[in-house]
Amino acid sequence: MAPAWVIIGPKKEFGMENILLIILIGLAGGIAVGLQSPLSSLMSQRIGTLESVFIVHMGGALAALLPLLFYSGGKLGQWRSVPWYALAAGVFGLVVIGAVSYMIPRIGVAASIVTIVAGQLLVGTLLDHFGLLGAVQRPLDLTRVLGLGVVLAGVWLTVR
Repeated sequence: MAPAWVIIGPKKEFGMENILLIILIGLAGGIAVGLQSPLSSLMSQRIGTLESVFIVHMGGALAALLPLLFYSGGKLGQWRSVPWYALAAGVFGLVVIGAVSYMIPRIGVAASIVTIVAGQLLVGTLLDHFGLLGAVQRPLDLTRVLGLGVVLAGVWLTVR
């Protein structure tokens, strides 16, 4: 019988070291979102949403610039090879910062993050189902529909 992490996870087999690294990286990303959201909201309340979004993205751009300088620009010069619609990722980043900046003072940090994560899960499920934007195709089944229902119920219970 295959180990539990192979049965539960995607069709690829991951060793225990790989799955732990994936989980740790995911947790680090979640912690970053959990801290970025209230910090962005705090800034937005003091100086405005557009100003906050600008500062957040400039800070990120400067943080990304340092390793790019170290690696002589990396593959930055190949940006034209990226599909045009992928450039919308920056705009979506603005939407995320604007949304959490608006929601946190109204419904709190936890409810805001739960709502954002639910939106991510909904779009992620659609991308998986149809295999869009480079996602591995993973058809929607009853178990996943029930899981999404539980998440949406959790959003309702958390926000109300």
